[in-house]
Amino acid sequence: MKLPKITNRYCPKCKKHTEHKISNSKSRTPGSARPMGRYSKSRTHFGKGHGNLGRYGSKPPVGKWKMTGSKSSKKTDLRYQCKDCKKTQVQKKGTRAKKVEFK
Repeated sequence: MKLPKITNRYCPKCKKHTEHKISNSKSRTPGSARPMGRYSKSRTHFGKGHGNLGRYGSKPPVGKWKMTGSKSSKKTDLRYQCKDCKKTQVQKKGTRAKKVEFK
């Protein structure tokens, strides 16, 4: 993904559109440090009966199960710094990209 080094954005501190310098943060933090798979599996037997266990209900057929791999790209974590007040804003949503370069 190619991005310009400087762009015009709204600065909430200055309350107007100003030039912002774009920089890329090193990495995004993962959503949760706790392994939610184990936690939700332990929660399924609560209640009166075991009921429908959902995705933990049955084992996959032998030979058909496939290990899921890691994602090949990281989400961008861009920081926008205002040239007037030097305040930094973080982008709301990251997009997946293998490589981010600024021209």
